[in-house]
Amino acid sequence: MTIAAAKEYRRAALLAKLRGVVGTSHVLTGEQTTRRFCRGHRSGAGKVLAVVRPGTLLEQWQLMLASVTADCIVIMQAANTGLTGGSTPDGDDYDRDIVLVNTLRITGVQLINDGRQAVCLPGATLDRLEQALAPLEREPHSVIGSSCIGASVLGGVCNNSGGALVRRGPAYTELALYAQVREDGSLELVNHLGIELGDSPEEILERLQNADYGPQHIRNDEGPTASDAHYAEHVREVDADTPARFNADPSRLFEASGSAGKLCLFAVRLDTFAKEPSSVFYIGSNEPEDLTEVRRHLLTHLPRLPIAGEYIHRTAFDIGEKYGKDTFLLIDRFGTARVPAAFAMKSRIDGFFERFGLRGVTDRMLQVAMNLLPSHLPPRMRVYRDRYEHHLLLRVSDDTLEQTRTFLAAYFAGRDSAGYFECTAEEGRKAFLHRFAIAGAAIRYREAHRSSVEDIVALDIALRRNDREWVETLPAELEEQIVHKLYYGHFFCHVFHQDYIIKKGVAALDMEHRMWALLDQRRAEYPAEHNVGHLYVAKPALAGFYRELDPTNTFNPGIGHTSKKHGWGECCGG
Repeated sequence: MTIAAAKEYRRAALLAKLRGVVGTSHVLTGEQTTRRFCRGHRSGAGKVLAVVRPGTLLEQWQLMLASVTADCIVIMQAANTGLTGGSTPDGDDYDRDIVLVNTLRITGVQLINDGRQAVCLPGATLDRLEQALAPLEREPHSVIGSSCIGASVLGGVCNNSGGALVRRGPAYTELALYAQVREDGSLELVNHLGIELGDSPEEILERLQNADYGPQHIRNDEGPTASDAHYAEHVREVDADTPARFNADPSRLFEASGSAGKLCLFAVRLDTFAKEPSSVFYIGSNEPEDLTEVRRHLLTHLPRLPIAGEYIHRTAFDIGEKYGKDTFLLIDRFGTARVPAAFAMKSRIDGFFERFGLRGVTDRMLQVAMNLLPSHLPPRMRVYRDRYEHHLLLRVSDDTLEQTRTFLAAYFAGRDSAGYFECTAEEGRKAFLHRFAIAGAAIRYREAHRSSVEDIVALDIALRRNDREWVETLPAELEEQIVHKLYYGHFFCHVFHQDYIIKKGVAALDMEHRMWALLDQRRAEYPAEHNVGHLYVAKPALAGFYRELDPTNTFNPGIGHTSKKHGWGECCGG
């Protein structure tokens, strides 16, 4: 038997094992059937031997055993909503076959400790967690943003995702159940969930799947935490010369948290939070210093932190209004629960047309339809768009409402260059929904203007907490290569999203590297909350963390521009 024939025999044997675990219909092969799993939401794509969709935790374990024994790469994926390509292959230069395990069939949210905590299984989405907590008047770490596109709870933890809520910081827990490949190549199940579930992997996973445990099995030690308890104090330090949060922060890397797919997660345990009555203010200004003063005062003087403070630049407002309209209307009319199905349908339609060399068909068709509709935004927001360049959406809990009103009234009194209004409930809801619809608007713009647009350079950055010069000024030679700059972000945390739509013929990678150099000069950290994926370079501490978690480089190799080779090759001290 030739080497090539032996390799094909091993592949066929592995596929037969995988089908034996989950059934033939849940083992996908071929480029067309695997397309929507192997292509990132915004970037990243590559080929796999198979996409496998387990339906239980035990099936997921059995798939891991088979794939690791066959010396395959394993890429774990849930909703595939990441913006840096971190849950898909990237290129075709891997040294082993890839098995991509999509976990969305393994749904499950188990509320414990009277709903003060939740145990989430691999397919649990933020939207589903939010629904489960709603009757208890509680909510998860993130309530809108990633939830709009069906993001998974475990994906947020793996990537230390931040979100808009000022008090809560990055998604973080020290309580998780995961599988890890040891240095000798063996697969080990590690139960750090703080719940007694038995001894063998089979017993642990089946009991967890069936919620076969009671309060007597749950440990509530003072040691391991299920959220970042220190962030609220951390973000108040507005004179600190370091960012509030960023993905490579060693203080927030712990086992599952920040693992970026270098472990196979089966469950995480997270804190939940009481819902609070709140009010929204809409602030506009032509002077960035006004927003700086609002941020610094409210972070340091309010007895409780604001709930959210989201920034939108006028250009981002415009692009989001026109090219994010269908996302806005879909969520506005049907809620976030319908969004994942809509994205999946869009991917299937695009995949069909791409076989004929037609790219972005759905984007262009949807945009033609959206252009026929009137503006969906409240009139007072439209007035502020015309009047002011910089916009801040401020949500505060009602127990600090009067103090916020008093400060804003005094600060903006007599200012011609700035103003604010207190939103109605409907205006506040739509203002924040518009902010999150902006995140995908650049993609739509690119697809609708392929003749003049090369690509998008998308950065998420964390500025120092004491940085007053947060408005970017680019060199003229970079400005002339850009069609539009979209600036928006989590203003009170000083985390910004910067999307550059670049002109046809401009090299996106070269542009990105030049942007990195400018950010280094500003002493910013990047990425801030979307994680390195396959776009950013993992800094030494982060790359070392990945290697510690996955010494054989079996899970998600190549992440953060690290090695794709078995055993890490020459990367990271290898």
